[in-house]
Amino acid sequence: MNGDWLIRGRDGRLTVYLPSGDAVLCRAERGPGGPWEDDPRTVGGAQKLHPEAAVGQGADGYAHLAAWRPTAPGESGLVHSTHFRPHLAPLDWTPIGHPDKKGDRTGPPAVTVDGAGRGYVFVRNGSGGVSLRNQKVKGGWGGWLDLEGHDVEGELAAVTGESGLVELYASVPGGILRWRQESDGKKPVRAEGVEAPVRPGTLRALATSAEHITLFFTDGSGDLCAWRPGEKPVALVAAAGPGPVSAVRCVIEGYDCTVLAQRSASGRVAFAAYPTEQESAGAWWTESGPRLPADAVVPVALDEHEEVVAASLSPSTGTVLLTCRKDEPGLALTAWQEL
Repeated sequence: MNGDWLIRGRDGRLTVYLPSGDAVLCRAERGPGGPWEDDPRTVGGAQKLHPEAAVGQGADGYAHLAAWRPTAPGESGLVHSTHFRPHLAPLDWTPIGHPDKKGDRTGPPAVTVDGAGRGYVFVRNGSGGVSLRNQKVKGGWGGWLDLEGHDVEGELAAVTGESGLVELYASVPGGILRWRQESDGKKPVRAEGVEAPVRPGTLRALATSAEHITLFFTDGSGDLCAWRPGEKPVALVAAAGPGPVSAVRCVIEGYDCTVLAQRSASGRVAFAAYPTEQESAGAWWTESGPRLPADAVVPVALDEHEEVVAASLSPSTGTVLLTCRKDEPGLALTAWQEL
């Protein structure tokens, strides 16, 4: 799943979105902080999907999902679903087409939701750039927009700032491309990027203040870097493992902090925290939980008390583990529990 697949709904309950064969499943808490539903539900009905779905969440708490589905031999199209509340079934998948009108999959999609609750689905197109289709101001979907770009690699990172405006980041050989909306509902346009030896598939963007988006990525030397447009990338700490980090802002002992999580090279989950936008303070990894399979992925979110909660998923085994912050100083976590 591209994006944070562990989210808190507007009623305070947590939901996980899980890839499973040719479907996406969702499973939610029965109540905030309470036990979880016994069985997961299938998102969007009985349509068969390809792997590599994406999820994003709006300020209204609604989740938007996108995925590729087979449409004909050798051809695929994108579909979209909205999940309004954890106790409700997600909407059926709605076809939104192909960025090149027809053809096979061109790359994993990315999803974000603007300040008005409209979904934005980004995907690499057949020319190696990026295309977008988004929901319109008055309902329905606009047409596919070619945002241009070149040589895009790996997963895209889509994010919405505190302003409600959408931004997109993509890795290319030797650097990062960036698009941003200049006003509500407008087509995102190319903006300042950066030259950096970025590893494809390691981008993760987070709104870290009213003015800034911070992009995390792993560089060619294996350092986890943080970059905000207008500044130079800063090496924060050696990456704990090969994949992207998950990141969330929270208050720890009265301080606005950014918490990072990543499956480490040892197989356990590594956590780090530092004062938000103060990379000069440094960060250090602390490992937690059991050793996980090589395909395990880790998201972090906030629960109904605004405390850090984390999950891990191994697609090969289907095992989901959860932990949350204890009522203790620092970033102390409870024992990991299987869902």
